[in-house]
Amino acid sequence: MIENVLWIGFRSAVPLLLAALGEIYAERSGVLNLGVEGMMALGAASSFIVAIQTGNPWLGILSGLLAAMLLALIHCFISITLKSNQVVSGLALSMLGLGISSLIGRKYVGAQLSPEVRLFPKPLDPLSEIPLIGKPIFDQDPMFYMTLFLTAILWFILFHTRYGIIVRSAGGNPAAVDAAGISVTKVRYTSTILGGALSGLAGAYLSISYNPVWIENITAGRGWIAIALVIFSLWDPAKALLTSFLFGSIEASSYTLQALGYSQWLLSALPYLLTLIILMIGSSSRFRRRVGAPRYLGVPYERE
Repeated sequence: MIENVLWIGFRSAVPLLLAALGEIYAERSGVLNLGVEGMMALGAASSFIVAIQTGNPWLGILSGLLAAMLLALIHCFISITLKSNQVVSGLALSMLGLGISSLIGRKYVGAQLSPEVRLFPKPLDPLSEIPLIGKPIFDQDPMFYMTLFLTAILWFILFHTRYGIIVRSAGGNPAAVDAAGISVTKVRYTSTILGGALSGLAGAYLSISYNPVWIENITAGRGWIAIALVIFSLWDPAKALLTSFLFGSIEASSYTLQALGYSQWLLSALPYLLTLIILMIGSSSRFRRRVGAPRYLGVPYERE
């Protein structure tokens, strides 16, 4: 039973991790993106529709990625170029993404991707036969391994390259970035659009692999959980990997406990209750200073 819980938990962690990675880059550059939920939803809808129409899951994934990037670009223009309130912009785009996904996905409700189109987990024998950890780690679909690879690459870039220093400085001391002759606007644009792309990829995973049947509200609040995970992981991609697997395993455990007769509603609410607690703690300015949150997160840069 533990092996199955871990297997489901690792699959559940993939969309959370992808979205959290994108939000880490956006927030590290100083941009708060609360539109993650809408970007995931639009990415999921676009991916599903293109995949079911073309029969090609990778074209579907690409379309979901591009659709979410478009929403992220709008957020960049409103919050970086126009210097409008980032919270309001993010919430508006979240509702916009959810609305568009509901509209374009309406006629596909209940539709299912054919086996030729969806991405199935494929066991890597003989590694998948290792007790306890074999199935959870070595019996997954291609996007699972791609996500692990992306996590390692994004962590390395953020903490061990010049570009990573620039991204972190754009959120921590944008005036220093500007003084070095680097455009703070460009850094924040690229980081936020990258965040949108990863949110779209997270949505694509939900509709192409995790649950290849189109349903309303397919994201089910995962975008908000991902934002909480950014705080929980202290804006670190490596820690986001661990916290995503933790939340994914909690979600998987709730399914197992429901099957054993425990309260469905309480167990289903558990990940969201934890999310609320993390967000409340993370909203404290004292906490943010102590854990090293980007100093200028959510603050438009005004060139002196």
